[in-house]
Amino acid sequence: MEFLLLLIIQIAVILITSRVIGFGFRKIHQPQVVGEMVAGIILGPSLLGWLFPHVFSFIFPPASLKFLNTLSQLGLLLFMFIIGLELDPKLLKGRGHAAVLISHVSIVLPFMLGTILALYLYPLLSNQPITFTAFAMFMGASMSITAFPVLARILSEKNLIKTKIGAVTIACAAVDDVTAWSILAIVVAVVRSGLSAGEIGAHKIPFWFTISGAIIFILIMIFIIRPIISKLETYFINKGNKLTNDILGAVLLLMLASAWTTEWLGIHALFGAFFMGAMMPRNKYFLNSIIEKLNDVTVVLLLPIFFALTGLNTSLGLIHGTEMWFFFGLILAAAVIGKLGGSTIAAKLSALHWRESLGLGVLMNTRGLMELIILSIGLQFGVISHALFTMMVMMALVTTFMTTPFFEWIYPNKLIRKELEEADKEKQKFRILIPVSLPSSGPGLLKIASAISPNHDLKVYALHLLRPSDISISNLEEESETQKNLEPFEPLLKYAEENSILVSPLSFATRSAGDDITNIANLKGVNVILMGWHKPILGESILSGAVNEVMNNAHADVCVYLERKFEPYKNILVPFREGVHDKGALLLARQIAANTNASLTVLHIVKPKTDDNNEKPSPLNQLNKTGNKDYIRNEIMEDFPEDHMKLRVVESDSPLDTAVKIANQNYDLIVVGLSETWGLEPSLFSKRHERLARECPASLLIMRKYVSPKN
Repeated sequence: MEFLLLLIIQIAVILITSRVIGFGFRKIHQPQVVGEMVAGIILGPSLLGWLFPHVFSFIFPPASLKFLNTLSQLGLLLFMFIIGLELDPKLLKGRGHAAVLISHVSIVLPFMLGTILALYLYPLLSNQPITFTAFAMFMGASMSITAFPVLARILSEKNLIKTKIGAVTIACAAVDDVTAWSILAIVVAVVRSGLSAGEIGAHKIPFWFTISGAIIFILIMIFIIRPIISKLETYFINKGNKLTNDILGAVLLLMLASAWTTEWLGIHALFGAFFMGAMMPRNKYFLNSIIEKLNDVTVVLLLPIFFALTGLNTSLGLIHGTEMWFFFGLILAAAVIGKLGGSTIAAKLSALHWRESLGLGVLMNTRGLMELIILSIGLQFGVISHALFTMMVMMALVTTFMTTPFFEWIYPNKLIRKELEEADKEKQKFRILIPVSLPSSGPGLLKIASAISPNHDLKVYALHLLRPSDISISNLEEESETQKNLEPFEPLLKYAEENSILVSPLSFATRSAGDDITNIANLKGVNVILMGWHKPILGESILSGAVNEVMNNAHADVCVYLERKFEPYKNILVPFREGVHDKGALLLARQIAANTNASLTVLHIVKPKTDDNNEKPSPLNQLNKTGNKDYIRNEIMEDFPEDHMKLRVVESDSPLDTAVKIANQNYDLIVVGLSETWGLEPSLFSKRHERLARECPASLLIMRKYVSPKN
């Protein structure tokens, strides 16, 4: 009972101190976690034990710390599980190359500096049973970590997630953490395999057993446990997206089982908790429900206990004398140069500007709680001495504390606001992807693109895909190769410059043009994919191959353009019956006519009236009887100038014949939708479709309207 009373007092003191100090640090624009780290040091021998030794001994007697340690370890398991839940692979979308390059350079450089520093510190600050290999690997890993949760909180508070630097940084930190923790898992396995059971307080495990067991564990998790977990998601959905106690209990049991397995294998329980979190289904409602249940008690109650225990093991009195402070200076310099410097250089090589690169480097230099977790593991296994532990904790505190003021100096709030405004403007732009196959087709495609949307609201991505056979290895000069890749864009870029159109050229090798066009369109979030129409060398079908693949798979409107005349559009014709694609073509034609001041003719073709037609009148038949013009104007062409729009209603059993006949009457552009009534669905790209191109003298624009599955 005395231990319970003491435990209650300890938790109360820890909570009061962490909340008060954390509140004070928030007032100076520091993350809450920095205040909690400082609170832990205040409660330890560095301050409370130094100023009030009797009070310190009463509140934190050594015999009672095992109970606090148990609670803190439970908190760390839950915290690492939450980190795994928050690990989002979508963060890498569109940033995979840059994120992997920056994060790996920001790990390799500090890791190298840490191992080099270990050569000097090993005989002075390591524990004797530890081999140099284990000590050096641990120093490298502890220098390489980035505090992903702290970083995410800083970016969120400053509303930086929507900016380029924020998006790249959060992706880099995610890759960084996974890589650094993988390295640490190997370090722990090496350490535990090299020590006796008495030295680590647990069973000795051979290194080969740990590695082979870890591989089997990962395979079981991916191929056996993950499908089982998906059934929990199904149960959650069937319950109306409600997280029941049964579901939460099952999730926690799986997390504990995973943690127990990795601890038994000789890695560490924290890795199992993290991995189970990463294996959970990526249903955002499911994940958010679990996080909401666990986050508050973990962050508010259990993690401050871990900070307090870290502070109890941190004694600033161990850093005494010039030599010890010199060691601390070396550690801090290696940490900052390796992480901040490595991230900055890698970011610059990834085409970021110097300000963005330096800002990213400062953010990646944040260590915070993740560093303390690694250090606690090192101290637990005796890899580092208490003196080195204290220095590393101080390094983590300094690098985390310096993040906010340094970043605000590099990136003032006014600059952040400006970038957010530009990002909002960019998001509001109408985006069109133009795959450029032939250089000569570029200006015509750009002309129709600028007709679809005004130039000041238009963002064009011009894409040229290289076949593997087109890539030359004889010319190794990057500048010449880049210039060669830009050659197909020259006519298009010249037209863009003359007409002030914003164009971003993209060029890379492809083995599947249709897939790559679709992927780029989805990645850039384009509104329209605008493709040229080229007669294939073999076969009868014109809109086959890559064009057909894009029309079937792209999550955007797809237009195929056949240019006959380069002059400005004056008269536009839209054959119209019914269906989503016809409606899409009509709306598109309205945009073009409004932006080019052209006249628009809507050719509405209906079935001929018959006396024996006893069917219930369709909307279009009713339209023919009671006013086609009012229907189209009210539903489709609202606010369109009266003198720029004509409606022709024609009865015909052959819509295609009628459309071809009328299209020959002095029109500059024909806009037609892919509807079943026109026989223009993808399965019918054949001679009927070629007839439109062959017999119509006007330019032709075919529209496939994207319909979301949700609709």
